[in-house]
Amino acid sequence: MATEDSSSDSGRDKDRPVRAARRGRRRMTGTERREQLLDIGRTLFAERGFEGTSVEEIAAKAGVSKPVVYEHFGGKEGLYAVVVDREMSRLLSMVTGALTAGHPRELLEQAAFALLDYIERYTDGFHILVRDSPVAQSTGTFASLIGDIATQVEDILGLEFKSRGYDAKLAPMYAQALVGMVALTGQWWLNVRKPKKAEVAAHLVNLAWHGLQGLEHHPKLVGRRRV
Repeated sequence: MATEDSSSDSGRDKDRPVRAARRGRRRMTGTERREQLLDIGRTLFAERGFEGTSVEEIAAKAGVSKPVVYEHFGGKEGLYAVVVDREMSRLLSMVTGALTAGHPRELLEQAAFALLDYIERYTDGFHILVRDSPVAQSTGTFASLIGDIATQVEDILGLEFKSRGYDAKLAPMYAQALVGMVALTGQWWLNVRKPKKAEVAAHLVNLAWHGLQGLEHHPKLVGRRRV
């Protein structure tokens, strides 16, 4: 009998750490669970895209059931929309917040660095933004984000155009061209990561600035085509 009692006690002892761990595990609040699901969704969407990510996998990685994901976001589309919206807001904030200098060339440098900083620090987010998805119409697109950033730049560019005798009405077009150049170069740099970030920024500004410096007031086409 002593042996049986000892064996039984030993079994109970083995279960105690498990029960204690369960008691010590704090239940997540609704806000914490939502943030956890967003983090997991962000990682999966970056790796596999919208179509390659399932609610089942998101739930499994979070250690919850599928209904919990639906409860917080209404489904995969809702989760994706929030992830994209956050990344768009973050990038726009980084770029517009960086535009603090007074000299136009330094403003170009700050804008270029802001985008490259975002790509470097929030690579998953940038992967998500540049992907196409079937819910892009409701969440916005990378092109629309670039348009938002260009709008911030065109006001600064318009003042410079006016002070130098150029047609200020053309500033929006030039802003789109400059921001688009930086954005597309950023997409390329995301994959190659060479040269270093500062060197990429320097070359972008070199092309943009010296192009603006030699800007003609009334540019003419050199070829035969006119329409």
